[in-house]
Amino acid sequence: MRLLLCFVIAVAFFSCQDHSNNPDVSHIEMKLLTKRFEKDLFSLDQSDIAVKLDTLIAQYPDFGENFMLNILNADPKWSNDTIANYVNGFVQAYRSLYDTTQLIFKDFSVYENEIKKSMQLFRHYFPNDSNYKLPTEIITYIGPLDGYGDVLTENAFVVGLQHHLGKNATYYQSEWFNETYPAYISNRFEPSYIAINCIKNLLSDRYPESSENQSLSIQMIEKGKRLYLLQQLLPSKKDYQLIGYTEKQMKDCYAHEAAIWNLFIKNDLLQNQDFNFIKNYIGESPKTQELGDASPGNIGAFVGWQIVKKFMKKNTSVSLTELMKTKAETILEKTKYKP
Repeated sequence: MRLLLCFVIAVAFFSCQDHSNNPDVSHIEMKLLTKRFEKDLFSLDQSDIAVKLDTLIAQYPDFGENFMLNILNADPKWSNDTIANYVNGFVQAYRSLYDTTQLIFKDFSVYENEIKKSMQLFRHYFPNDSNYKLPTEIITYIGPLDGYGDVLTENAFVVGLQHHLGKNATYYQSEWFNETYPAYISNRFEPSYIAINCIKNLLSDRYPESSENQSLSIQMIEKGKRLYLLQQLLPSKKDYQLIGYTEKQMKDCYAHEAAIWNLFIKNDLLQNQDFNFIKNYIGESPKTQELGDASPGNIGAFVGWQIVKKFMKKNTSVSLTELMKTKAETILEKTKYKP
C-alpha cells in the first residue's frame, strides 16, 4: 500500500502568471469522490460505540485500519472496548478543532475540483501512462496535531484537515507543537496547500527519487524536474507555494539567483556525494547557512528548478514524459546554466 508523508524574480512574475496557454482538459473523464471520514467519526453515537466503530472502519477499507494503527497509534492487541474508549477520548479532546474544520471546510468542492483538474492534466501530459492507477477518492480526516498530515493510499488522497487551518491558528502556536512542526513548516498549514500536497504525494509515488551514490547536482536537478512537473499540474499556484517558501523568500531568490549559483560553483559543491553534506542544500530546513538567516532551505531544489525551466525553454519539443527520462547530467550540460 502506498503511504507517503507529506510535508513543502520580480513580484510581477509570480503574482501575475499567464495561464492562457493552459490546455483544455475538460473532456478528460476523471472519477474523484470526496468522503468525509472526520464527519463520520465525530458523529458516532456513543452508545455501543465499539460496534459502531467497527462498522465505520469497514466503510473505509483502505484507510480505516491505517487511521487506527498508524495515525491514532492504537495497539492491535487492545480489546474492542479499550480501543473504543481510546478513540472516544481522542474525539472529545479534538471536538473544538473538529468544529473549526467544519466551518473552514463546510464545502470541500473547491479543493476536490482543483485536485481533479490536476489529475486531468496528468492524463493530458502523460497519455501513455494509463497503466498508472490514479486515486479515485479524497478522504478527509482529523488526526493528532503532531502526527501525520496529508498522505497517499492505494486508492485515495488522504487529507489531514488539522494541518490546514491557517498558519496563524491558535493550535499551531504552542511550544510542544513547534517541536514537531516549526514555523517554517507550519507556515504552509493553509487550505491552499491541500492540492499541492496531494499532487506532490502523487508525483513522489509515480516518480520516486533515489539519492544513493548521486551527486548534489544530480539530486538538485531531479528535484527541479518534479517542481517543474508540479508547476504544470497546478498552473494556478504561485512559485513560492510550490517550493514551500514565503513570498519574500521567493522574490529574494530570483533577485539573487546568480549569487546562489556562485555559492555552488565557487565552493565546488556540485559533485559532492556525501549525504550528510548534501542534506544542507536540499530538503526541509529553516535556512541555508551560507546565505544568512533570512534565506530559505532547500536552495538546491530552487537552483535545480531554474535549470530545468531553462532546459525546457530551450527544448520546446521535449514532452514531460521525455523530461522525466532525461538524465540530469544531460540537462545540466545542454542548459549551460549561468544566471
